[in-house]
Amino acid sequence: MKEQIDRLQIAAESWRPDQVLTWAFDTFGDSVAIASAFGAEGMVVIDTASRLRRKFRVFTLDTEFLFPETYSLMDRVEQKYGITIERVFPLNSPEEQEREYGPRLWERNPDQCCNLRKVEPLRRKLGELRAWITSIRRDQTLARAGAGKIEWDSNFGLVKVNPIADWSSKQVWKYIHEHDVPYNQLHDHNFPSIGCTHCTRAVGPGEDPRAGRWAGSSKDECGLHIIMPASNPPEADA
Repeated sequence: MKEQIDRLQIAAESWRPDQVLTWAFDTFGDSVAIASAFGAEGMVVIDTASRLRRKFRVFTLDTEFLFPETYSLMDRVEQKYGITIERVFPLNSPEEQEREYGPRLWERNPDQCCNLRKVEPLRRKLGELRAWITSIRRDQTLARAGAGKIEWDSNFGLVKVNPIADWSSKQVWKYIHEHDVPYNQLHDHNFPSIGCTHCTRAVGPGEDPRAGRWAGSSKDECGLHIIMPASNPPEADA
């Protein structure tokens, strides 16, 4: 499979998001699922999928530290698209984590907290699948700059599909407004990137859109999408 994906990766760079998703659904059927934290990008992918299939799988990593606005949006997504979101929880509750690792782990060791509440649950979920679909964009972080629209995920050992990898934030919001896509209301209050309550804040004028994540540290990834930039990354579509 890895060799097939390597050959397909270059051709897929010219595909639109709907073409990428169609390939994923046709190739993997019920063994592919959309991973979403219900940010603006994630909502674009979900809405696009809904125009291709009546039923499709969506899962989320519920850290149990999400914003009320995020949980509210999840309810709206299920109602609007007629799907049931598969919620993946950490092995330890917040109380169990505090007893084992001490209070406010996200402040003392955010990498460990992310590993416990996001990376390990994701690894468990991906063990059920042959492919997963994300909403990452190449211009979000350096770690994502080399992401292909279709690629082999060596971290988790399956196919990774990134339909809007070459999109800009402007394209994302244009789609949302044109198609009346529901989105997290925190976006209207200077939260361009939304994660857990403890590690997300609003950004100020002129700040990087990811500055509100793990503010005060150099951390800008939770560990789900650590991708080494390609030496010659594929050209993005215009």
